[in-house]
Amino acid sequence: MSSHSLVASPSLGLPIAQMRSVFSADDVERKLARLQSSGNEREHEVLRNTWQRMLERGPERFAVKPSGVPDMAPLYDLLPNFGEVLDDVKRHVALSQDSRDSLEVTPILLLGPPGVGKTHFARQIADLLGTSMSLVSMSSMTAGWLLSGSSSQWKGSKPGKVFEALVDGQYANPVIVIDEIDKAAAEAQYDPLGSLYSLLEHDTAQSFVDEFAEVPIDASQVIWVTTANDERAIPDPIRNRMNVFEIAPPSPDAARKIAAHLYRGIRGEHDWGQRFEPEPANDVLDLLATQAPREMRRALVTAFGNARLDNRYRIEPDDLPRNGPGKTRIGFLQ
Repeated sequence: MSSHSLVASPSLGLPIAQMRSVFSADDVERKLARLQSSGNEREHEVLRNTWQRMLERGPERFAVKPSGVPDMAPLYDLLPNFGEVLDDVKRHVALSQDSRDSLEVTPILLLGPPGVGKTHFARQIADLLGTSMSLVSMSSMTAGWLLSGSSSQWKGSKPGKVFEALVDGQYANPVIVIDEIDKAAAEAQYDPLGSLYSLLEHDTAQSFVDEFAEVPIDASQVIWVTTANDERAIPDPIRNRMNVFEIAPPSPDAARKIAAHLYRGIRGEHDWGQRFEPEPANDVLDLLATQAPREMRRALVTAFGNARLDNRYRIEPDDLPRNGPGKTRIGFLQ
């Protein structure tokens, strides 16, 4: 697939966008013409509509990258236990600077216990790079076609998540997160991870064929982030295609920083938040630091609600939900 015409942003740290074709319109037109001449249009109406939508949208998508190596200090503060991964992303960004090369990031595998912020990290990276993010949860998935699409010969068939991200999305280089890749249930006849063997290799990903659309898609620019709790459940050929990073729970000091950042974030996102104290109390941070980052946000929203019910604009330790058995004060849900 081709790319052309850099569109540079002003030197304000904004992304540089390069237009890149993610499929060949000629291939789609030939497929559509063949279907129309066969007289089976009604039988394959969904497939026909898919090809027509591809032609209407056109093949070109934005391939974006930062206009310079961005200031990532806020991310290091927000994600203190992801320092090595952030270093790796920064290296890839630096390599693509001062050139017409697209940003290429080696697929990333984040290993760590639940709740340490692996999915949150992926969202932050997408924001940093100026692209979109798609999440594919493997924990309850048994069908391999979720990634690669299902054959148009099957009832209820449709394109896969990779096709949706590239053809229906705006970017040629979205972040695609394969969440809990170690939970994928491999079946004897169809491996849910089978399509990753080609998708995680740059050369073969350039001509990835969705089984529904049957048109080559350029998925070589996709930024892959996978998460897992146990790497032993991941096939070696897939694990060897990725840079592996072990993510430990944050230290107590780091957890306090994360909690304080979340407090300021929630407060700033809501009009009612402006009435609350700009910073949380130390004893509140001490309690929040004992929780996983995933739980901190829910605990804070509950605490804000409980404080407001008591006509206060300052969170106190008793406003936080208790850990363990026993009744919890009920606050607002988000």
